[in-house]
Amino acid sequence: MLNAIWYVLLAVLFAGYAVLDGFDLGVGILSPLAKKEEDKRVLLGAIGPVWDGNEVWLLTGGGALFAAFPLVYATVFSGLYLAMMLVLLALILRACAIEFRGKVESNAWRALWDRLFFSGSFLASLLFGVAVGNLMRGIPIDEAHTFTGGFFGLLNPFSIFIGVLSLVMFAMQGASYLVVKTEGELQERAANWTLKLWMAFVLLYCGAAVWSFFEAPYLFARYKHAVWPWAAVLLFVAAAGAMPLLLQRGRILLSFLASSASIVALIAVLAIGAFPFLARSSTNQDFSLTAYNASSTPYTLKWMLILALIGVPIVLAYTAYIYTVFKGKVRLEEEGY
Repeated sequence: MLNAIWYVLLAVLFAGYAVLDGFDLGVGILSPLAKKEEDKRVLLGAIGPVWDGNEVWLLTGGGALFAAFPLVYATVFSGLYLAMMLVLLALILRACAIEFRGKVESNAWRALWDRLFFSGSFLASLLFGVAVGNLMRGIPIDEAHTFTGGFFGLLNPFSIFIGVLSLVMFAMQGASYLVVKTEGELQERAANWTLKLWMAFVLLYCGAAVWSFFEAPYLFARYKHAVWPWAAVLLFVAAAGAMPLLLQRGRILLSFLASSASIVALIAVLAIGAFPFLARSSTNQDFSLTAYNASSTPYTLKWMLILALIGVPIVLAYTAYIYTVFKGKVRLEEEGY
């Protein structure tokens, strides 16, 4: 029971990261579309107060994975070591770009950090999806639970396609967030970006679903034999379908929440289909790492759960407080980004 609970908690943590830091990354991906200096500063001002707090969800998810499923952490991170280092480099460059861009009054200086802001956001979003794609199709793990593949083997067509889906999903989330935080011409442009990205997201998702049926058929087994998993599918369809309708009717906050709900539902659909696999072996299914054969001891899981029940509400309360303090439209000020 504890193993299943921690599987769900991991999915929740990574879903929280995808929703919150997803719009941060999305804003970075869209940043080259802001041509005027004022618009660039508005984009940075929209995420400036919250981006570092949003990344706490990734750190928490990684820490929970290490403590609850240490064998998965060791195998996956050793196998994806180079990819994860590239992700960390991208996130570091992105963070530096946000904080350093406005420190020097120089067009060349700002242009450099603008490029790094975009590149870091683009690379991280793509590689996150590539990593998920590889976990969906399975990675080469031997009987000793050792990763036996190489970096370039991870760059297979299916995983790259999932990476593009991740990229578009985060860009859509970022555009939807900008509609909430901006006004005037920039808001109209952000709404237009949102609708175009939504169409691309839906098409890519349909393509990914069909491809997954052939590339990773095990993900569909639970949906063939039970009815309750379809609740996640229905939530995804309802949220994704409602998003553009709400936006066109001027319900911009609800549209952003629908975008967020569609991301959560998409991760739920994947997590339900994959359970109990955390790292499926493409070599032999018996070598796979699951929530049961790769977990910490029941004693560790129990005390971690107690700490999580104390700590997670605090994190949620802090997050809610920050977003309440910084709610409303972005207003440019001399000392801002």
